[in-house]
Amino acid sequence: MTRTMVIKVTAGEEAPERCNQGFTVAAAAAASGARVSLWLTGEAAWFAVPGRAEAFALPHAAPLADLLEGVLAAGTVTVCTQCAARRELTEDDLRPGVRIAGAPTFVEETLAEGAQALVY
Repeated sequence: MTRTMVIKVTAGEEAPERCNQGFTVAAAAAASGARVSLWLTGEAAWFAVPGRAEAFALPHAAPLADLLEGVLAAGTVTVCTQCAARRELTEDDLRPGVRIAGAPTFVEETLAEGAQALVY
């Protein structure tokens, strides 16, 4: 059975290292063949909007846009329903392939057999 990594990133530009760590782990897991579900909550929700990840820069770190594309190619990316609503974002505002879902979906994913959840 392939394990699933459910990774929630809660930080955005206000905590760039923590934010980038979550994206890096998600992309590394996807590249290693794990199933990956990346959740963007709080200020991280903005990175689901086209152009936002491209504008993020952190010295000595892989570009956030590249990490996000790696996850999208091999896994799922979700923006929290409440976080999207607070930022007045709809699925039409997001990158292709990014969905909006709420806590029940997050709980279902994290409680699934073989799932490993991490929060950054």
